[in-house]
Amino acid sequence: MRAILYICHGSRVKKGQQAALAFIQKTMETEAAPIQEACFLELADPSIAVGVARCIERGATEIIAIPFLLLRAGHANVDIPTELQVVMMNYPNIPVYYGDPIGVDERMVDVLIERLHRATESIPEDASILLIGRGSSDPATKEDFAEIKRIFQEKTKLQNVHVGYLAACGPFYAKELERLLEQKPENLYILPYLLFTGILMKSIERTLQKTKTTTAIHLCPELGYDPVIHAILNERADEAAERKRGLYVPHHA
Repeated sequence: MRAILYICHGSRVKKGQQAALAFIQKTMETEAAPIQEACFLELADPSIAVGVARCIERGATEIIAIPFLLLRAGHANVDIPTELQVVMMNYPNIPVYYGDPIGVDERMVDVLIERLHRATESIPEDASILLIGRGSSDPATKEDFAEIKRIFQEKTKLQNVHVGYLAACGPFYAKELERLLEQKPENLYILPYLLFTGILMKSIERTLQKTKTTTAIHLCPELGYDPVIHAILNERADEAAERKRGLYVPHHA
């Protein structure tokens, strides 16, 4: 019997943990798999080990593991499969087929644009936009983000779009914010490419509270719940089941 195990990143912020689980709950309602469980890589419970154990207790004979992450990077490529490999040593007869994260998808950019419009009804053509990503030392993150920015500009026709990261790669969002404010735009829209509230969202809020400027700064909401996202997660689960790719951890020197 097939089980789908959704693996969320995890957050120290309780509200972020609850939002992730509530989201997965809604996704489970749209997916026909007989067994579905959710767990966290870190910072929250249940752990991956507990998630796997629950699937097997419920009768799973194969597990489709889906990283509930926005982009391919260290967590999706290394941390989650490494943890799964260790856990699955206890269940040598149960195959695990590993899926892809959400990745660069035009529909995600549509959600991002919708979040921008939640901050204001009409966006001036000359508005400055700062897209904020989590960041990663994996070069694939910056490549993916460059593609997200390209699609975003193509769809909105906005020219003044910039990218800043919260950690692990540059430009750092606070520096980029400072640089953009030196240009004294009338409006600056801060658009976080984050799934849920958490330490990173709180960090952006604190930075903006301390910022002194005559520019009108609009902080848009995080991506949060959207039916489009669970449609993509369902696709990732179907792709993984069809492809039957096992756990592979790239070697890092």
